[in-house]
Amino acid sequence: MSRILVTDLDGTLLGGTPDDRRRLRDALARHPEVVPVFATGRGLASILEVLRDPLVPRPRWIIADVGATVIDGLDFTSVDPVQEQLRTGWPGPDRVRAALGRFPELVYQHDVVQEGRCSYHLAPGGLTEELTAAVEALRCTWVYSAERYFDVLPPEASKGNALRALAGKLGWRPEEILVAGDSLNDLSLFRTGTHAVVVAGAEPALLTALAEDPRVHRPGRAGAAGIHAALQELGWLSPDPDSDPDRPADRHSLVLAYHRPPLHWNGDSWQPPTSPNGILPTLTSAFSDGLPGIWVTTLTGRDQQAPHPRPTTLPLAAVPVDPATWSGYFHRACKETLWPVLMSEPGRSIHDERAWADYRTVNARFARHISAQAAPGATVWLHDYNLWLVPGRLRRIRPDLRTGIFHHTPFPAPETFATLPVAAELRSSLACLDWAGFHTEEFADHFRRTLAGLPEPPRVGVHPLGIDRPAIEKLARLRAPHRRPVIGRVVLSVERLDYAKAPIQKVDAIDHLLTLRPGLRGRITFRLVCPPPEPGITAYDTTRDHLEQRVPEVNSAWRQGAWQPVDYLPHRLSTTEVVDEYLAADVLWVTSLQDGMNLTAKEFVAARAALLHRHADPGVLVLSRHTGAASELGEAALLTDPRSPGDLSTVLGRALDLPLAERRTRMHRLSELLGHERPTDWATRIIHMIRSSDTDSTPPPA
Repeated sequence: MSRILVTDLDGTLLGGTPDDRRRLRDALARHPEVVPVFATGRGLASILEVLRDPLVPRPRWIIADVGATVIDGLDFTSVDPVQEQLRTGWPGPDRVRAALGRFPELVYQHDVVQEGRCSYHLAPGGLTEELTAAVEALRCTWVYSAERYFDVLPPEASKGNALRALAGKLGWRPEEILVAGDSLNDLSLFRTGTHAVVVAGAEPALLTALAEDPRVHRPGRAGAAGIHAALQELGWLSPDPDSDPDRPADRHSLVLAYHRPPLHWNGDSWQPPTSPNGILPTLTSAFSDGLPGIWVTTLTGRDQQAPHPRPTTLPLAAVPVDPATWSGYFHRACKETLWPVLMSEPGRSIHDERAWADYRTVNARFARHISAQAAPGATVWLHDYNLWLVPGRLRRIRPDLRTGIFHHTPFPAPETFATLPVAAELRSSLACLDWAGFHTEEFADHFRRTLAGLPEPPRVGVHPLGIDRPAIEKLARLRAPHRRPVIGRVVLSVERLDYAKAPIQKVDAIDHLLTLRPGLRGRITFRLVCPPPEPGITAYDTTRDHLEQRVPEVNSAWRQGAWQPVDYLPHRLSTTEVVDEYLAADVLWVTSLQDGMNLTAKEFVAARAALLHRHADPGVLVLSRHTGAASELGEAALLTDPRSPGDLSTVLGRALDLPLAERRTRMHRLSELLGHERPTDWATRIIHMIRSSDTDSTPPPA
């Protein structure tokens, strides 16, 4: 007996979490008698892009273009005479567009490759009787879905008619077919008399149209999980051989936890981070590439007030945190107590018991949430110092879990760590880790020595994080190098406002350099892009006040005509704007007093190296010795010590004097040192290390 799964793509087969999609893909692989058929509004070119995803099963047949196209999934040729039958009476796209040109509310989808149909964007108010009458006058049919898409089709074309024609050609019976969908353009599939499933989150209009249909399965699961549930209910799938019969539903073999979500509500819309690099884009990319599991994060502040849910298919599990608790946890405990110690500035650390109670509360909530999401024996991957108390709590409530953490920040020397009033509490929790990762061997050694004396200390690995190099290179090649409206050669810093980035020391160094070399007056500009921190963080207020006092002082002392030495931009730039700054700079000046990695330095190298073949000026990287990036790029960058005012000025002056040949040689070497590893490969390797029982967790050779 044949078993045919006819499924829509967007919102249906492609919906749900990557773990759901992997589970469905594997189930179909175990049951080759269940034949997948795509029924989608996409055209063939777009479908071929989808098939590059390893989590998408290969279809035997494809119904495309909302039913106007039928394709053999083996060789991607048209299935005739089925397709000819569906396109009977089609007047052609030119005639359709000409006839509908008088409706300005119709926006033609130029970016959609269209075969045997015309697709438009249309707001709900534009769906008028006059418009539908104009379509019917062309002897065509139409479909409106998701309150956005308006498709004009041949009179015989629909997903349902295409399925009937294909089933007739191949001898399929209705009881052998399961159709799956989520939007109104799938309705014709549900009218074919087959088994059917509507996945969770479906378009309300579709649910209304099918409200009285007893043949429709409604499993209450989204996307691929809903399809999987319907196949199981029909008895078309055997139990997963790897599943634990005692395992609760919706538990995961991998649980990742980071206190920051990948999207924030800005008051108008959900926005991702401005940079394509960093831990949030890395984790987002890893899950988008098929990493199975769940991402536990917070939901707080304006995110809780958003009128719309996050528009993402990422598998997120939110830990609600009220604003007062968040302020105590993040603004006070993390930024005022722990951050100064991480930056080897213990004299700045302020401990407040009420704030530390909030830190304990948030960590306890994370531990409980992780426990609820984790399958027996699951792997837990924590990120950063913000969750340092989670390992200890998990060991008490879920000793079966394997728990690792990666530190994106520096880890302080043992004597600096010991200055924390809560050092013993933190050591006790960190001792419950199975694995801990760092950007550099120095930070890893600090961790080992901090936990020295344990009978079974956590395994330790050094795995420096890279950047999405192709994304930066693509932007650089699209953006022509050009000068900003500044005078002279440009020394650039791009960093958030933080005393650890040494912004005041840099302004002082510019003042000192001009004193030593007055001939540079009017010939260099220090462009300091320094956006403020998150509202509510007061740990950097003194730094901001001092900086905003020092910049005018130095500018006033050295101003000459329209020129002034410091160009201070206290606001955030988009990724494109930052790349523009990289391409316009003669020197990138990174002077962190302490830094886990510093991806800005790597982005600068990627952007400038991408244009070396054009014989563009490569620029110079001046890099603090105290960054993680210095351990990778130090041999080709000019290293500086921001704790030495004289060294800051001297090394910057040397960077401005480097001859072009040496600048080119250094940038070529920086490009080689940067490498091409994808952040998703980094994530996959670390998960393997956490799961591994090996004692040696040093990174494999590049």
